[in-house]
Amino acid sequence: MTAQPPSTPPLRHPFRDRTLPFAKRVDDLLSRLTLDEKVSFLHQFAPAVERLGVAAFRTGQEALHGVAWMGPATVFPQAVGLGATWNPELVRRVGDAVSKEARAMRARDDRVGLNVWSPTVNLLRNPLWGRNEEGYSEDPGLTSAIATAYTRGLRGDHPTYWRTAPVLKHWLAHNNETDRDTSSASVRPRVLREYDLRAFRETVEAGAVAGVMPAYNLVNGRPNHLSPYLREHLRTWTDEDLLICSDAGAPSNLVDSERYFDTHEEATAAALLAGVDSFTDHGTDSSKIAARLHGALERGLLTEADVDTAVRHQLSVRFRLGEFDDHDEPGAFDTPEHRALALEAAEQAVVLLKNDGLLPLAPGTRVAVVGLLADECKLDWYSGSLLHRTTPLEGIYDRFGADHVTFAEGVDRVRLRTPDGTYLHVLPAPEDPASVPSGVAALDPALVAGRTDLPPLTHDPVGTELALVDWDGGVLTLRAPDGRYLSVAEDGYVRASADQPGGWVVQETFRLEPYGHGHLLRHLGTGHHVQVAADGVKVAEADPTVFELVVAERGEEAVTRAAAGADVVVVVAGNDPHINGRETEDRTTLRLPPHQERLLRAARAANPRTVLVLTSAYPYAFDPAPLSAALWTAHGGQSAGTALARVLAGDVSPSGRLPQTWYASDADLPGLLDYDVIGSRQTYLYFEGTPLYPFGHGLSYASFGYGDPRAEVDGDSVRVSFTVTHTGDRRAAEVAQLYARAAQESPTPRPRRELLAHERLSLAPGESRTVTFEVPLTALAFWDVSHSRWRLAPGPYDLLIGASSEDVRLRLTLHLDGEPSTPRPVLERGLSAADFDEQGGIEIVDRSKVSGDAVTPVGGGTGELLYRDCDFGAGAAGLTVSVAGGGSLDIALDGTEPLATLSPTAPTSSPYDYTTLTAPITAAGVHDVHVRLRGPLRLAHVGFSGGGSKAADDGDGVRARDR
Repeated sequence: MTAQPPSTPPLRHPFRDRTLPFAKRVDDLLSRLTLDEKVSFLHQFAPAVERLGVAAFRTGQEALHGVAWMGPATVFPQAVGLGATWNPELVRRVGDAVSKEARAMRARDDRVGLNVWSPTVNLLRNPLWGRNEEGYSEDPGLTSAIATAYTRGLRGDHPTYWRTAPVLKHWLAHNNETDRDTSSASVRPRVLREYDLRAFRETVEAGAVAGVMPAYNLVNGRPNHLSPYLREHLRTWTDEDLLICSDAGAPSNLVDSERYFDTHEEATAAALLAGVDSFTDHGTDSSKIAARLHGALERGLLTEADVDTAVRHQLSVRFRLGEFDDHDEPGAFDTPEHRALALEAAEQAVVLLKNDGLLPLAPGTRVAVVGLLADECKLDWYSGSLLHRTTPLEGIYDRFGADHVTFAEGVDRVRLRTPDGTYLHVLPAPEDPASVPSGVAALDPALVAGRTDLPPLTHDPVGTELALVDWDGGVLTLRAPDGRYLSVAEDGYVRASADQPGGWVVQETFRLEPYGHGHLLRHLGTGHHVQVAADGVKVAEADPTVFELVVAERGEEAVTRAAAGADVVVVVAGNDPHINGRETEDRTTLRLPPHQERLLRAARAANPRTVLVLTSAYPYAFDPAPLSAALWTAHGGQSAGTALARVLAGDVSPSGRLPQTWYASDADLPGLLDYDVIGSRQTYLYFEGTPLYPFGHGLSYASFGYGDPRAEVDGDSVRVSFTVTHTGDRRAAEVAQLYARAAQESPTPRPRRELLAHERLSLAPGESRTVTFEVPLTALAFWDVSHSRWRLAPGPYDLLIGASSEDVRLRLTLHLDGEPSTPRPVLERGLSAADFDEQGGIEIVDRSKVSGDAVTPVGGGTGELLYRDCDFGAGAAGLTVSVAGGGSLDIALDGTEPLATLSPTAPTSSPYDYTTLTAPITAAGVHDVHVRLRGPLRLAHVGFSGGGSKAADDGDGVRARDR
C-alpha cells in the first residue's frame, strides 16, 4: 500500500495578508468574488461567502446618542442636547464611549453592527422639523465641530483599525418630514455651498467619516439618492473610500412614490451610478434588490465594473474595521466612567434662559415639582433601553430631601361613561405567575405595546379613573392608575400594556371627537374608533361607542394645591419625543400645548416664584416675563433628573448654550419647505427680527468680563485674541464666541453675523484666561454666483466677541484687501439659470435626471429672476435660451421694456427635452438682466453673442442647443 502525502494546508489568499496595503487586499478579495456574490453584497444584509471564509455583514447600526435598538445601553442626551454643550471634547468622549459599548455588545450579540449610522449633520434650519432632536445646530460651523468630535470618538484611536465606522446622515438639505419622500428643497448655489454642504464637508475632511446616507427628499427636483453632488463634491473631499448607504426604502421610492423612473431596474442602476453602494430596502430580504441589479446588468444599464466600484467601497470599510484580520478591540459597557460621562453631558446640556436671582435654590427650600414631564425620563426613536434613570422629580427628591418636595403631575383625571351607564375599566395586571392564566407568560417589568397576553379593557358600573393628557392638536394619551398606557395591539383590542408611547406607529394616542351629546374615541394608530363589545374593548370600523367624558379633577387643581404651599415651584414641561414632532411628523407650531399652558398659569397664579424647566427636543415660544427663571434641556438620557437637580441647587453652574435660534412666534418662521435661508432671512445668520432667545444664548450663576481684544492678519489667516476673567464667586464655565460680519453694505446679501470660533472655558473665581483663535480668511468668503467661485470681498469686517450672537462684549474692525467685484462676463459664459442674485416665485429643478439645474415658476405660474451687473462689452447682437416644457419668457435690461419675448412653438415632449430659442437684441455695457417666466417653462441657460460670434456655452461646456 502506497503511503499518501500529507494534506496540503488551505491556501492563504493575499486579502488575508496583513503586510499588504488595504487597497491591494480589497482588489484581491474583489477578484475572487463571482458576479452573483458581488451583487449580493450591495444589499444592507450582505450574506457570507463561506468558500472564502467571508462572514455576513450588515450596514447600519443606530448610535445617535448611545447604541440604539439593541437593548440596554448607556443613554446620553439627545443630539441637540450634545450640540447645546458647545463642547467638542466632551462629545468626542461620548462618541468614544458609544463605540466601546458597540464593540462590547457585539461580542455577545453579532446582530450589533459596527457600521454606525450617525451622527446626523442636517442643519436645524427650521425648529418645526420633526427630527430637530437629531441634529446639533442651525450653524454649519458648530454642527461640523460637534459632528467631527463625535465621529472621532466613534472611529477610535487605533492607528490602523476603526472601532466603528460612522456614516453621516442625511445628504442633503433635509429638514422636513412633511412629504419627505416627494418634496423638493429648492437650494440656490450660495445656500448649497455656504450652508448645506459645509457641515458635511468639514466633517468629512476631518478624516473620521466612513460614509454618508442620502436623505429621502429631493434637492432641486432630483432625489438625493441620485445626487450628482455625491460625485462632484463628497468623494473629492477625502482620499478614503466612502460607503454610501441608502436610507430605508428609498431605492423603491424612486419608482413607487417619486415616480422618477418607470422601472426599478432603471432606478437601481441610476442610484448605483450616482454613488449608492449599499441598498437598504425590503428589510432582510435581499432578493428584490439583487433581481433589480441583475435586471439592470442584463439591460446594459450597468456593467460589472460599476458593481465592482460599489463593492470596493463596502470592502474598504470592512477591512478598516479589522474584520479580515480577526481584529476586535476590547469594548466597555455600562462602566462607572460611562455613567459619570452621561451625567456630565446632561449637566453641560442644561441652558439657563432667564434668572431673576431665584436660582440657585438655597438648601432647605421647599420645592413643588409639577408638570407632565416632572416624573418622566423620556426616550426617543433612536434611544437605547435605559439601564439607569432619574426623572426630574427623583433628582430633586435626592438633592433636596423628600420631606422638602411636593409633587403634582397635573394630568386631567377622567372616566369614560358608555350609553348604558357603565365606565371603561382597566383590569389589574397579573402580579405573579400564579395569577396568570395557563399558557400566558408572566408580566414583564417593562411593558411594551403590542402585547396580547394582558386582558383587554372592559366596562363596569365603577370603571377606572384614567390620566388624560392632551399633547396638542387633540392628540391624547390615556393612562391607568398603575402607570400603564392604553394601547392597541395587532388583534385590535385596547389594553393597558405600554410603559410609554413609542414605536414606528404610535399605538398609544387617541382623539376625542365631539359626537351628539358625547364623544367618539378615535385610536390614531389604526384610524378606527373605540367600541365597547361583549368580548372586551377594541377598535372597529363600524358601530363606535359614544362616550361621555366625566372629569374627576383638572390637572391645574392639583398643581395649585402643590404650588401654594411651597417656597418655589418648578414646572417641568415639554414634549414626548414620539408625539407631535418626530420622524415622519413635523410640528405645526412653536407654542406650548394648551394643557401645559394651563398648568403653567395655575402654578404662577398660586406662587409667583415659578421656574419653568422645558425638557424638549426643540425650541418653544412662550412668555418668560412672569417667570422668575427658565431653563431648557433636551431629553437628557439616563441622568437627566440628577443633572437638572444639581443645576437647580447650584452644585454646577449652568453652561449650556442654545444651538439654534428660539423665535418669539410662528410668524417669525418662513414656510417649512422654504430652504432659501438667504432669501427668506432664516437662522441667526440672516434673521432680522427680535428672537425670544438668540443663537448662543445661555446664562450662568457666575459673571465674566471680556477685555484686551487684538486682531492681526497673518498671511492667509487672522489671529484674534482676548481675555476672559471670572468675576463671580463660584467655579463656572463660559463659552466665549467669535463672530464676524461684513461691515460694508453690499448688493450681495451677507450674514448679519456668522460664528467663526468658540471655546469653552472652566474658570475659578478671579481667574483670567487668554483666548486665541486662528481663523482662515476663507471663512469670510462667499460663493460668488457671478463667477461660480469663492471670493473674499474687500473692505471692513467687524469682529464681534462675546457670550452669544447678540451679547457682544468686544468689537474690532479689520480692513481686508480681498478681491473686488467684477461684472458677469455674459458674452463668454452666458447665464446659468440657477445662478441668479434674486428671485420671486421661482424654484430650482433638475435640468436632467443625471446633473444640472434649471428654474421654473412655482406651480406653473409666474416667476422673476434678477442677474446683477452683466457685462455685454462692446455689444451683444444675439440671444439664445435653452428651455423645456411650455410657456414663455421675457428678458429685459435694468427693468425696462423687454428686449425679447420667447416661447416654444409647442411644449417640448418632456421636461428634459430642451430646445434653443433665439432672438436678435442690442445691448452694450453693464446692466442688470431681468427674466420673467410664465407657465410650466424650464429655463436652463441664457446665452448672448456679439456681432458674428457664436452663442456662449452654458457653463457646463455644452452649447445652448437642443438636448
